[in-house]
Amino acid sequence: MCANYRPSSPEALAAFPLPPPDFAYAEAYPGSIVPIVTNFAPRLWVPARFGLIPAWARDTKIARSTYNARAETVDEKPSFRQAWQRGQLCIIPAEALHEPCYESGRAVRWRVERIDGKPMGIAGIWERRLHGDGRPSWSMAMLTINADDEPLFQRFHKPGDEKRAVVILPDEAWGDWLRCKSASAAAALLQPFDGTALQAEADPR
Repeated sequence: MCANYRPSSPEALAAFPLPPPDFAYAEAYPGSIVPIVTNFAPRLWVPARFGLIPAWARDTKIARSTYNARAETVDEKPSFRQAWQRGQLCIIPAEALHEPCYESGRAVRWRVERIDGKPMGIAGIWERRLHGDGRPSWSMAMLTINADDEPLFQRFHKPGDEKRAVVILPDEAWGDWLRCKSASAAAALLQPFDGTALQAEADPR
């Protein structure tokens, strides 16, 4: 699970063959506006709300509970199934993930990041609405998988709770993810990331 992360900086995203984001953003929580790249507009970083807003939702408050989508049920849940079935896939670039660690007996915020400092490309799904003036409004959810047996991510969240991790795509799979032509092809890419390429440490506020 991930409810707090730091999006990759515009400087880090300048390494990609895309125009840099032309909007401001900061550390992200559900409801925040963050950059993503979608298979609808694969040559642009678009501003998306952290938390998927399905077409039937009346307002943006639903983003507080739709920021993570479980890979096991993404094709069933009313909030996510339309985006998944339509193949609306995106990549969410992250400099660091923040997760609670209870090993000390209380929740301590930890930071997870790549050892090489490169952006983590998190697999996600997106929705897009058009306002009356034709202006688009984007939203997204991060896809998560079970992490009970993952040495790093099993350290986070409350004791006794199922351990979950967002899907971090290998660098060579970014293009494959955006080019997926079926739900089964996308599901095949929802795999654990190489934990030896990540580092984590306490990062209390």
